[in-house]
Parts: sequence; C-alpha cells; structure tokens
Amino acid sequence: MIRKTRKIRKLRGSRSVGGGCTKKRRGAGHRGGRGQAGGNKHHWTWMVINDPNHFGKYGFKRPQKTIQKFKAINLSFIDNEIQKFLAEDIAVEEDGQIVLDVTELGYNKVLGKGNLSTSMVIKSPMFSKSAIAKIEEAGGVAEII
Repeated sequence: MIRKTRKIRKLRGSRSVGGGCTKKRRGAGHRGGRGQAGGNKHHWTWMVINDPNHFGKYGFKRPQKTIQKFKAINLSFIDNEIQKFLAEDIAVEEDGQIVLDVTELGYNKVLGKGNLSTSMVIKSPMFSKSAIAKIEEAGGVAEII
C-alpha cells in the first residue's frame, strides 16, 4: 500500500518526532561525527564500499622545471603590426626582406593562424608546421634560433 503522506508530516508536533528519547538526535554524535570524520576508524566499512580510493596517493605531478612554457604569437598579429615593428626598430629591412626576431617581443613560438602579405625572415626558437609552410609560401624564411 502506498503511504499518502510522509511520516515526518504525521509526526510533527510530537515531542521526539519518531527519534525515541528526546536526546537521541541532538548533536553530530548520533551520526558518528561531522563530514568525513571516522573514515579511518568507525566509518571504515562505509569508506571501503562507497569511496575505496579515498586514502593514498595516485598518479604523479610533473616537476614544473621540466614543463616547457610557450608564449606564442600568430602570423596574423605579425602581419598586422609589422609596420609598427619597423618604426620601433624591432624589425629591420635587409636585402629587400624584413627580418624579425620574435624573442625581442617576448615570444618563443610562432603559430600559423593568418597569412603573411610580405616575405620576411622570422627568427624564433620554435615554429608550428603550418607557420613554416605559410612563411615559405609568402617567400620568406623561418629561422630557428
């Protein structure tokens, strides 16, 4: 048979609301502590069943000095700002080609988003494959430092 009303609605107004003695449901002691308390002691069986990977270390973190941090620049940004770089002597013009060292701008990798409108020699520690292809397509050179 389906109960039409919840038990708690029926017990409202009674002194102990179905909890036996009035002291029984008073603090956190009736549930064995707050939160994750007793996970290694009196709630051990709960942990084994419901959260078996709770204790111990898993996996590893790579040392930060081994992780290479890239600060990348796109070809579209270089193409848009090349006149500004020439005016500020960041880039120089040699033998009809513009020479730009991206490390002077604070970047260490060139990515291939966008296109180059002029041929130029771009110097950088790293290039993406698409960046090298687009630089050479424009008649320039991708020079790895």
